[in-house]
Amino acid sequence: MLIYRVKAGDTIFGIAEENGVSVFNILANNGITLDEPLVVGQTLVILKPDITHTVKSRESLNQIAKEYGISLNQLYRNNPQLGGRGDVFPGQSLFISYEGEPLGNAEITGYAYEFVDLDLLRFQMPYLTYMMPFTYGFTPSGELIIPDDEPLIAIAREYGTIPLLHLSTLTENGNFSNELAQQILNDEAAQQNLIENVLGIINEKGYGGLDIDFEFLSIEDNLKYPALIQKFRDRLNPLGKIVITALAPKTSAEQKGLLYEGHRYKEIGEASDAVFLMTYEWGYTYGPPLAVAPIEPVRKVIEYALTEIPREKIIMGLPNYGYNWTLPYVSGESRADSISNVEAVETARRYGAEILFDEYAMAPYFNYRDENGNEHEVWFEDAESIEAKLRLINEYGLRGGGYWNLMRPFPENWAVLNNLYNIIQ
Repeated sequence: MLIYRVKAGDTIFGIAEENGVSVFNILANNGITLDEPLVVGQTLVILKPDITHTVKSRESLNQIAKEYGISLNQLYRNNPQLGGRGDVFPGQSLFISYEGEPLGNAEITGYAYEFVDLDLLRFQMPYLTYMMPFTYGFTPSGELIIPDDEPLIAIAREYGTIPLLHLSTLTENGNFSNELAQQILNDEAAQQNLIENVLGIINEKGYGGLDIDFEFLSIEDNLKYPALIQKFRDRLNPLGKIVITALAPKTSAEQKGLLYEGHRYKEIGEASDAVFLMTYEWGYTYGPPLAVAPIEPVRKVIEYALTEIPREKIIMGLPNYGYNWTLPYVSGESRADSISNVEAVETARRYGAEILFDEYAMAPYFNYRDENGNEHEVWFEDAESIEAKLRLINEYGLRGGGYWNLMRPFPENWAVLNNLYNIIQ
């Protein structure tokens, strides 16, 4: 795999010729079209085919996968132009494999709101071990607030991806409720009601387990939380179902702050089958312009987690978004807009900005002036930045990686992931 960074004067045709691949190959693996001018500093994933196949009359994808001894999902991953769908035509060229060996195996997870574009979800599903519809809420008495998750579960089943019920303290106003967590963690009857309701939905809808996410917990409740997680696990594991817990990105056991003090890594790790490190949001909506997940802070979180939790339980969080700040940044007043990584490149193209790369953060960024004369700074993810983070899974021997979230396209990410890992499904 080569990650090529576009230079002034480059064309798709020239890049393809220089690297000995077809234009179609580059377009397919990066989700771009010929009518999109390249942006200086933009990354392109270059994968060299090892085996290709020309579709014959009345031949199906299942037949082709079986012929070459690969899974249907692997065929989808190698051919992103299919969009996760099985429609092919005689004479169509398919990529069966690419040059190079993967680093190893990894479990890959991701979150999706109920209003996700279902075509986008189908494209992503072959790359996922688990998928979590976001989110089940609950009342202080333990009654569930149920999202419209059945279309997402149905698509997951089509691809052999395991859906997990995501349970959180998120309220209708979009904030995680410390008060709600405190109420449920200190009321045994409400806890038991919540557990029974969660188990009932998991069994009714065919969920493969639970992903639990209580944030901003009081320090007084930081032992009661793993006790609740253990109760869920004691009930779900005998049914062959998994329990994953989301963790705030801590770098020490005694880290101060409401986000951190309620999450005790050791005890939560012991109570869970796996944990999801939320290693993102250094650059965030109300903060100054920064990379969302700079590589060194991400490393520090992983290295602390490894002192408390077995590596085979750790899933590293991966951001699928960026931010656009209007300058100057004013603390307490400025608010960045969340954007997709594709939108970031489109914005650079629209305003003629050159994309730069910060070697310390291992993240791309650029500045531009809009139609009203306002200065902007944009930080996002590209193929090089996501490769750097994905390689940490292998470097530290982690269980896998998980995306927040699956709501926005990021084609080059999936090409990089497919090249680096065999995805466990």
